[in-house]
Amino acid sequence: MARRRFLVLSASMGAGHDTVAAELSRRLRARGDDVLVRDVLTLLPPGAGPALRRTYRVMVRRAQWLYAGVYALFLSPGHGGTAPSSTPLARTAERALLALAGRWHPDAVVSTFHLAGQVTGRLRERGALSVPAAVFITDFAAHRGWLHPGNDLHICVTDEVAAAVRDATGRLAVVSGPVVAPEFRAAARSVSSASGWASVFARYGAGRPAVMVSAGAWGAGSALTGTVRSLADHGVLPVLLCGRDGALLRRASGFHGALALGWVPDMAPLMVSARVLVDNAAGQTAVQALAAGVPVVGYRPIPGHGAEGVRRMAAAGLSVRARDAAGLVAAVGRLAGDGPDRDRLVARGATVFRADAADLLTETLFDGRGRLWKSSPEADARRRGTPEV
Repeated sequence: MARRRFLVLSASMGAGHDTVAAELSRRLRARGDDVLVRDVLTLLPPGAGPALRRTYRVMVRRAQWLYAGVYALFLSPGHGGTAPSSTPLARTAERALLALAGRWHPDAVVSTFHLAGQVTGRLRERGALSVPAAVFITDFAAHRGWLHPGNDLHICVTDEVAAAVRDATGRLAVVSGPVVAPEFRAAARSVSSASGWASVFARYGAGRPAVMVSAGAWGAGSALTGTVRSLADHGVLPVLLCGRDGALLRRASGFHGALALGWVPDMAPLMVSARVLVDNAAGQTAVQALAAGVPVVGYRPIPGHGAEGVRRMAAAGLSVRARDAAGLVAAVGRLAGDGPDRDRLVARGATVFRADAADLLTETLFDGRGRLWKSSPEADARRRGTPEV
């Protein structure tokens, strides 16, 4: 098999996109390929990347109403058209990306963040980028930022996302399911994986089932402490994942009947030790729970892509959506113990992992002798006659 070179573009906007990029890169390297990972924010003009990150972080943590408006106006898939808000910003990264590609000489460029996909799509559309560009859509809902018809391939987490991509761009879209490190599925099969955290939970919870409440890497969410209190009052041990938000960790650490944790670098043993995940973004933590066999309850999602993702994830039968505190308590009560509701949801969650995204990349972008496919809308249309994985 020919040794290939992949340039993987991520973004340090939280931790999810970087986590996907790291796992996808690990899989490609395991096949003998060379991989260079770069943060697309570093390709923007000096100061622009950190400013964009700070602005987004403030919006999702402190001004969610503002982010909801930005998303609805510029990104929402239902707003009409496919043009995203990021076109002027993407334009400013083009020269730096072309220079990087000129130094690295990749055989393909893969984006795990929508702004990166806008940059590659624009360059491919003009013929300035001579190698194929693929986009891995990490979300359960493909907003307009993900949809640039210049890209050769989109790899998606569900059939619904792939169909939306094809309808919007006319280009090839295949389905792999989420990209999750193998440790989560391995931990689900190992009794010993849960022993360490189980003993911690026993000290704090006195036999109550542990229910994780995720706030992402940035501690983003609304009424997180209220959610913790509500769960603690109804017979479970809430475990609030505060990410890197030290202030949230300090506020929550004193709650009676609950456990607050900061950043956990090895999530797999923690995940399989819990009975339920309460999630507000349908992001990487949620799909890690699916891989680990932990039921997911979507509750009080962050606006924009979070709310849309939580809704689509539940509509696909992969999670339960709780609309209020009473619904949350009822859903957690059904799923924390053994029973048919839990079994059905766990079994459904396992079906979302359809194929290896690294395999799809190489099989779709290269032929059997390692040569690049010559991608075009017409070629994509012909190849769609081949059943998808």
